[in-house]
Amino acid sequence: MILGNLSGVSEFRLLGFSEISHLQPLLFVVLLSLYILILMANAVIAFIINSDNALHTPMYFFLTQLSCLDICYLSLIIPTILENLMVGTVSISRTRCAMQMFFFLFFGVAECFLLAAMSLDRYFAICYPLHYTIIMSSRVCRSLVAGTYICGTAVGSVHTLVTFTSPLCGSAINHFFCEIQPLLDLLCGNTFPSEIQVIVVAVFAILSPFLLVIYSYICIISTILQMASAERQQKAFSTCSSHLLAVTLFYGTAGSMYLRPKYSYCASVDKFLSLSYSVVTPLLNPVIYSLRNKELKGALRKKWRKVNLVW
Repeated sequence: MILGNLSGVSEFRLLGFSEISHLQPLLFVVLLSLYILILMANAVIAFIINSDNALHTPMYFFLTQLSCLDICYLSLIIPTILENLMVGTVSISRTRCAMQMFFFLFFGVAECFLLAAMSLDRYFAICYPLHYTIIMSSRVCRSLVAGTYICGTAVGSVHTLVTFTSPLCGSAINHFFCEIQPLLDLLCGNTFPSEIQVIVVAVFAILSPFLLVIYSYICIISTILQMASAERQQKAFSTCSSHLLAVTLFYGTAGSMYLRPKYSYCASVDKFLSLSYSVVTPLLNPVIYSLRNKELKGALRKKWRKVNLVW
């Protein structure tokens, strides 16, 4: 529905997966199953860490925050996708669309910077082990997490404000939620400034923390290679490999989505990339951190034994 002129669009239509309508029932079942599985896995990780005093360390504090972000991230996107798969094209109000974009950016950017904070934690733990507990105090950890949320709020506010105060020449969004890229296609006139804005913000929110991660791991690997004991080297590598794999998955998919010019956009490819970093990465995070982490697996087995004793 248009009020006055096209800049006053009050409702949008999410086209979703209309091009593969024959696969929508199967996709609904798969995504609903994954959603429940991811919620349970992340909730279990957060519960185990909070209930085991031995895991009350900076690394697991950040991991708890990551699990909470993944839960919020999924709960923002998946219900809309499932609604779209059930009823077809979904109508969404301008306010709800703006809120969806803001919180999507907020959670996504916060996770980018949180992964960078986790790499700093590994850097200080391996490169400065004697000063680690002083450097990564609880106050510093809380400040780093607060900083990730501040960055998420700033990026989400700027993008949402600029997008929804610009004149729009349409209301059909060829996506399954209010993403930045398909909304750019609805802007009237010259969209080049908005495209540059997206790339500049992406450089700040994706490339900058990624470069910090790369620098941290260069220092970490250099320090590990200087260790005399092969056992110490293996232990140090094992504490970093899980985080490095999660970083590669998240930054790789997010970077391929936003650090490229508009003319290279393809709706079907963009939907696949969005599913990758909004569904697949949160699914793999619990697997990566639980299956490759001896302390977390030990705490999980201990908790399971307690449950069996109760029953």
